Amino acid sequence: MTEPNSSEVESSPKELVAAHTERPAFVPEKFWDPEAAKVRVDEMAKSYCELERYLGNAVRVPGEDAGEAEIARFRAALGVPESADSYEISGDAESFEPEPEINRRLHEAGFTQGQAQLVYDLAREYVGPLVQQTAADYEAERQTERLEAHFGGSEAWSGISRQIREWGEANMSPDAMDALSTTYEGCLALHKMMQSQEPALVRKNAAVERDGTDELKALMRDPRYWRDRDPSFIRQVTDGFSRLYAAGEG
Repeated sequence: MTEPNSSEVESSPKELVAAHTERPAFVPEKFWDPEAAKVRVDEMAKSYCELERYLGNAVRVPGEDAGEAEIARFRAALGVPESADSYEISGDAESFEPEPEINRRLHEAGFTQGQAQLVYDLAREYVGPLVQQTAADYEAERQTERLEAHFGGSEAWSGISRQIREWGEANMSPDAMDALSTTYEGCLALHKMMQSQEPALVRKNAAVERDGTDELKALMRDPRYWRDRDPSFIRQVTDGFSRLYAAGEG
């Protein structure tokens, strides 16, 4: 019989088991007790219970045969409002007010509150300027037609408009010139001032020009000016610039 060597005699039974028993590959390291050379059953059971609780609270994507209640729970978990009327859209109400039909389609497609808000924000950021520019281009053509009719044709207006531009650049601030030259009424006001040879009166009083121009530019940002082309509102802006220049006389 072979006698055990000194190292085996000195080792405890637990150490011998640990030394000769390896963790199975399918057992995660956190569930293996290397000293006892066995699975930590209590840790594995605890982890399993936590996994069940997590899966019970997890959001499941409804299948094709899902009922209305299951789909409603899924949409609510994602943050979709109960109805299209529940969207709370914030922002500039004057440019893009919430549209019931758009909200209905967003809700039908499962848009959350944040996603619906993003749609309106993108519309204000990208679509709004395009709409304004298109409206401005159309209105410019209409204003030009009125001016041509007033001054006796396109050729006559072409010559007069050049004179107005040269006079305005020499006698008016760029802000005032830009504001007045975009409307029929403004161009008539410029033509009248040019004919009366009114000098650059406002340039003599920079404070008056700055304060008055800022106020009128604020009016020009009003949708009634750039979008609705409200005649009375346009006249208010035009008259304001005329009074601004007349205020410096003396």
